[in-house]
Amino acid sequence: MTNPLLFLLATLTLVAIPGPNHLYITTRAVGEGRRAGIASAFGVETGTLVHIAAAAAGLSAVVAASATAFGFLRYAGAAYLFFLAYRTFRAGDGEDEPRLRPRPLHRVYLDGVLVNVLNPKVVLFFLAFLPQFVDQDAGRVPLQIAVMGVVLVLVGLLSDIVYALAAGSIGTWLRERPAFRRRQRYATGLVYAGLGAAAALAGPSARRT
Repeated sequence: MTNPLLFLLATLTLVAIPGPNHLYITTRAVGEGRRAGIASAFGVETGTLVHIAAAAAGLSAVVAASATAFGFLRYAGAAYLFFLAYRTFRAGDGEDEPRLRPRPLHRVYLDGVLVNVLNPKVVLFFLAFLPQFVDQDAGRVPLQIAVMGVVLVLVGLLSDIVYALAAGSIGTWLRERPAFRRRQRYATGLVYAGLGAAAALAGPSARRT
């Protein structure tokens, strides 16, 4: 690593800026509570670990260079988010007072993993961000990428958990209000649909999502 302090400062700056991951975790926590938000955070960062392994092995570069592979990842990620939106819109159908029913935490965790693994912007992020801090003269480039990636995940996880806890507290207050409960699933579904549209339109970017 060429400059560990600079890398850490850059990482802290990146995770401090709210992004799609934060929006997804916040939405989940508001709708289903703190535990769902935290499970989503761990799922998202587990997905990031998959991307780190792919970047260290050189697979990320292969995916980014292949229009077919990148397109598949992009549309698969968008399709999954649209599926989450559809599932959310359908939740509560037939009830007098529709609301989101909390899903089992292991399902919430797996949703987070898939949302991030199928996010093509994460592939582009690792290709654009991490190589800037690699010390070619030190050798063991895959190991350097893996170490930096793990640091990024740990810092990102702390940030995600803060968002989950804060959003969960807000959600507890909101869910006590009938007007919010009536609109909750529609607002949540629109967030998922918006994230799906953003994934479908993903292009080159150095922004962590």
